[in-house]
Amino acid sequence: MLLTSLAVLVESLLVFRRAPTTVASGLRFPAASVDMSAVCTEIASSVSSASGVFFNGTEPYPRDIVHFAVSSTQDAACSFEPGTAEDVGIALRILGKTGCPFAVKGGGHTLNPGFSSTSGVQIATSRFANVIYDAATQTATIGAGLIWDEVYAALEPYGVNVAGGRVSGIGVAGFTLGGGYSWHANQYGLTIDTVQAFELVLPNGTVTNVNESHADLFFALRGGFNNFGIVTQFIFKAFPQSQVWGGTIIYDSSQADQLTKATADFAANNTDPKANVLTSYGYFQGGDVRQEVNVGILFYDGPSPPAGLFDGFLTSNCNTEVFTRSFLSLVQSSNANSTWGMRSAFNTISVLEYPEHFLKHMQNQSITWGNKLPLNYGYVTFNAEPILPSVYNQATSPSAWPGSRKSPFSPLSIVFGWSGDGSTDDVIVKGIKESAANLLANTPITERLSLYGNYAIGDTSLEAIYGVNVGKLMEIKKQVDPENVMGLAGGFKF
Repeated sequence: MLLTSLAVLVESLLVFRRAPTTVASGLRFPAASVDMSAVCTEIASSVSSASGVFFNGTEPYPRDIVHFAVSSTQDAACSFEPGTAEDVGIALRILGKTGCPFAVKGGGHTLNPGFSSTSGVQIATSRFANVIYDAATQTATIGAGLIWDEVYAALEPYGVNVAGGRVSGIGVAGFTLGGGYSWHANQYGLTIDTVQAFELVLPNGTVTNVNESHADLFFALRGGFNNFGIVTQFIFKAFPQSQVWGGTIIYDSSQADQLTKATADFAANNTDPKANVLTSYGYFQGGDVRQEVNVGILFYDGPSPPAGLFDGFLTSNCNTEVFTRSFLSLVQSSNANSTWGMRSAFNTISVLEYPEHFLKHMQNQSITWGNKLPLNYGYVTFNAEPILPSVYNQATSPSAWPGSRKSPFSPLSIVFGWSGDGSTDDVIVKGIKESAANLLANTPITERLSLYGNYAIGDTSLEAIYGVNVGKLMEIKKQVDPENVMGLAGGFKF
């Protein structure tokens, strides 16, 4: 049962809440003498009764600061739960004036330490929890504090859906602001391509609605994370949603070749935009147990797939949980919180194809690193996500990410999870970087492909993620945040 649970959770760490990233030039360093407790008190006395400020030892402070990975959680001076966009603006003006560090947390699923956590003011967006479906415009207005499970549950009675996270527990805001590969990506493009408008609190505290008529800022928010202010709600394109077919298949080590061949064939030959797969090569290490955990997750956007489409994955000898179900059921079957509270890290490369020999190399990497690293009680997974070129053809206007849509690349994610007190963190993080470099060296890529920021490890360069868009994004950042208030928060910074 333990390994079954671990196998199902492999997918859970593939899509992460990212408000993510590294520090680039122009980072605003907090004032050394800032009294963070006093800043908390000033925010509390300045905002409306719709909002609240909480200190350690009171509720809901623990909920506000906790993250999926224990290595991403910090003790904050206080937590701030804004109830209105205007109160977010008041807090931003105080934070900018005092130079107090802060962080913005949605789902808390980022694995990069310091991206949505802080020792200063932890802004928890949980009170932005609205889901409003407008049948006339075929759009859904969704609060930034929700996780996708809540969104799907709210939209299900209307028979509609939006392009969001693939597994349980993923936050709306970070996932969307980083790009967003959904189960519907082949049909509707990246999640950022389905956003019609953002409610944005600018760094100067002004609340504004950003849509295509605001060309530069609309461009920047679509993939630019938390550089341009704090988003409090999104308006997404909605589409009809029937029952779907899919689920998880677990393969033991003797069946891994079947999974590999099926994945390679699907990646090379599938043309149906309703079909999607995700293949994970994992290795579990715990006590005296060391074992491969290989998983195929199948998805078809309809009650049943065309005959033969997924036959290569199906076998009576595997632990199979694939059937017709609601979309929400599929997402929640991921058992995404199985590794809640572990230490975790992720990394990524981008590929143009998933040939069989490369998938076998991914499997070998999982075995090598699963045995080599001091995981104590943990796992490694290498995750193949083949997509159709149509993913990049759905945008109606330019976006910050990816740096280029000319090459139909697919993401590849690497996730390491481990137990302990943090003493082995550096060794394991070094290992995940080496594993990505090894994979890249064995990929016949002759061009530089954009790395997916939602999977990118914290010191990934801006150029590797945004390519030629870096210069333009820096200029937009200077225009909307001349005092670099957002530089007081973690993440990839322009």
